[in-house]
Amino acid sequence: MIFAMMKDRPIVSRNRNVTGGTAVFHGTKVPVQSPLDYREAGESIDNFLEGTPSAARTHVAFLEEAKDRVV
Repeated sequence: MIFAMMKDRPIVSRNRNVTGGTAVFHGTKVPVQSPLDYREAGESIDNFLEGTPSAARTHVAFLEEAKDRVV
């Protein structure tokens, strides 16, 4: 199930067969919560991206844009 799209591309999806249904960045097994946890721990997004090669900067940009729309 696709949850979020960005410029007609899926960004966030959920599938109970992938990480037990946790929301992940589409096409990866990277939970959407992961970059948020990095930021909360005082780590940089660059460190997150270096340590998580399957995540892309567009994934993080989506979170930033979503945060701006909600707040």
